[in-house]
Amino acid sequence: MNVPMSWLKQYVDIDVDINAFVDAMTMSGSKVEAVEESGKEITKVVSGKIVSVAQHPNADKLRIMQVDIAGEREIQIVTAAKNVNEGDIVPVSLDGATLAGGLKIKAGKLRGELSEGMFCSVEELGFSEEDIEDAPHDGVYVFPADMPLGIDVKPYFGLGEQVVEYEITSNRADCFSILGIAREAAATFGKEFKFPEITVEEVGGNANEMATVTIHNEDLCPRYAARIIKNVKVGPSPKWLKDRLLSAGLRPINNIVDITNYMLLEFGQPMHAFDYDKLAGHNIHVRNAKEGEKFVTLFEDEVELDPSMLVIADDEKTVALAGVMGGNNSKVTEETTTILFECANFNGYNVRQTSKKLNLRSDSSVKYTKGLDPNNITLALERAAQLINMTGSGEVVSGKIDAYPRKRESITIPYDVEWINNFLGTSLTEEEIINYFISIEFVPDQAAKTVTIPTFRTDVTMMADLAEEVARLYGYDKITPTLERAEPTRGAKTFEQKTIDEIRQIMSMHGVYGALTYSFESPKVFDKLCIKVDSPLRNVMKITNPLGEDFSIMRTTTLNGILTSLSTNYNRRVEDAALYEIGKVYIKPSDDATPILEGKHAYEHELPQEIKKLTIGQYGKNVDFFSFKGMIETLMSALHIAKVEFVRNTELEFMHPGRTATLLINGKEAGFFGEIHPQVAKNYSLDTRVYMAEFDLATMLNAINKELKFKALPKYPATTRDIAMLVSKETLVGELEKVIIQRGGKLLEKVELFDVYEGAQIEEGYKSVAFKLIFRAEDRTLTDEEIQKVMKKVLNGLEMNCGAKLRD
Repeated sequence: MNVPMSWLKQYVDIDVDINAFVDAMTMSGSKVEAVEESGKEITKVVSGKIVSVAQHPNADKLRIMQVDIAGEREIQIVTAAKNVNEGDIVPVSLDGATLAGGLKIKAGKLRGELSEGMFCSVEELGFSEEDIEDAPHDGVYVFPADMPLGIDVKPYFGLGEQVVEYEITSNRADCFSILGIAREAAATFGKEFKFPEITVEEVGGNANEMATVTIHNEDLCPRYAARIIKNVKVGPSPKWLKDRLLSAGLRPINNIVDITNYMLLEFGQPMHAFDYDKLAGHNIHVRNAKEGEKFVTLFEDEVELDPSMLVIADDEKTVALAGVMGGNNSKVTEETTTILFECANFNGYNVRQTSKKLNLRSDSSVKYTKGLDPNNITLALERAAQLINMTGSGEVVSGKIDAYPRKRESITIPYDVEWINNFLGTSLTEEEIINYFISIEFVPDQAAKTVTIPTFRTDVTMMADLAEEVARLYGYDKITPTLERAEPTRGAKTFEQKTIDEIRQIMSMHGVYGALTYSFESPKVFDKLCIKVDSPLRNVMKITNPLGEDFSIMRTTTLNGILTSLSTNYNRRVEDAALYEIGKVYIKPSDDATPILEGKHAYEHELPQEIKKLTIGQYGKNVDFFSFKGMIETLMSALHIAKVEFVRNTELEFMHPGRTATLLINGKEAGFFGEIHPQVAKNYSLDTRVYMAEFDLATMLNAINKELKFKALPKYPATTRDIAMLVSKETLVGELEKVIIQRGGKLLEKVELFDVYEGAQIEEGYKSVAFKLIFRAEDRTLTDEEIQKVMKKVLNGLEMNCGAKLRD
């Protein structure tokens, strides 16, 4: 927000140095980004009168002129300008002057004659011909005959203006205007805020008989007001109005457009002017657009609308996109004689969505998205009518049209002086706090201990907000820092957080490093992982505003992140790498899921399901399937997760079909682990065997035994038996172990695998597997007969279920 100081001083008396001003404004909440001075580089350019003209003796195209600059003597200037003559008053750059673009002027001789300066065109002062109404084409600028001599010309051209640039937060829509900043400046410096006096001269007639306004969607248009101006004269604006716009960074166009832009800056209220005679039926309808409706903008761009967009229409056609841009079919031209001034309030969210969908951005749409006060409309409309009078641009018809079905009311908030002081660490009196409220137009009621908040301050809704207003106006630098006086609270980690800490510690003990990878991924990841086209993993949540295609979806598996990191390490010649991540995957809800909210902020579907996964990846010369499995067994044991089973899995297309297992916890699938498929490893430029695991963290947490039980050391000795058997190569050791445990009963304390052998002395297609079985009873020493009986059951079970044969 750019605010010229001369404009600001129209509404509040500021008599401090600019540096002190910007410091105080920043401290009170209106952060100043920069202070610029227009035409700062232009120096030593004054007004001078040509008192005599003579032909240059040595050049046909040059003339010698004596110029009066109200100094001790006249100066001589040699010029080729054709449009100046004796008696003209022109801008003169003196010896040592600097012009726009850093051009330096020095006295010197031109074809043998002394020239002590140069006449200036508007371009040399930093303007274009379009900026200055009476600027000549390719010639020196000539001042009016009453221009004083010898004075600095910068103020005449609106230069030398100090413009303060503010960074306004989005919750302070009231400060996106000159008047809003003036109100803040008045409160900051304890000055009177002088709202402009508005009087309108009307010429009779009745605006309400000349046009009507109907709001068909009150949610998207809370208020719509209009005035009618007749006998309009479209032309250049007066100099003072042009200077105001230029100083704030807007280019003057014509008097009607300039008045609407003036209101955009002064009141922060967008306005639009329609050619009244182009409005069919002279009726305004504020309605939603029709499906597929076409509209041509002021810039002659055709766009296609949809019913979510709000439009302004007459009885036959759309004439404007509400809050965004007017239409080519109703624009004001030099032939326009009657206009309808629109001053309305539109829903900022809807304006932003329309602007984004159509890729149309305007100063008006930017203002509306901040959330404007509908109660500001009448004042802005009257001020625009006043400017019509002041500029002689037309005649204001009596009365105004004002459709305001649901008025925005002020809210009232209780205040407590003791609470505010305790909250801020201050000791202000009630009278001081009340004065701060009054300075920003809050209306206090000391009897009821309440404050009524003006409707333009929608950011103030509770007592904490009132305290913030007091703090910024009192001065943050005046508040003495104090220690927190509240009793400290002790935080405690949840069971999940404690378990994650334990997992991290276990992983660290195994030399596995923690990693953090992106949740945003590319759709190409699935091809890289060789995941089938019809796999549920491809049913992803797409991001509506991605950074690019590589970050356009939410991940459904964590494998890619860890594999990418392992690939980076491998290709940087790291011989052994082991990484783990505890991160989320995002599962898309079903298409028939109901929205989670109603109204304008509703999501199309419910939010995705976020599931935490423990992912482990490892490669290296000392890593194989069994060592990787052993680490997982250690993890489950350390977490006190019982009833863990490993089942062969040949269904995962991205895993090696013969070296992959499913992890079952209490019979429920908790994830998988094993060797990555060679093709996937190749896709990631990994020329080695890579082992991966992905487990559901919630399933692990639910299976943890939280109540550990201890028992005394056994009193009676254990007895061991070794068995070695021949089984088919296809038989899994886990299947044998499962049968042994089932058949061993209560007397079997432990089973340990100690040998697997294939080769000489073993029949083709078979392998030898040997277990140690440990037996013990809690109440007695076992006899050989008891152990032999159990062993017989075990051997029978192995033979029947697994085809095992006891080795000789």
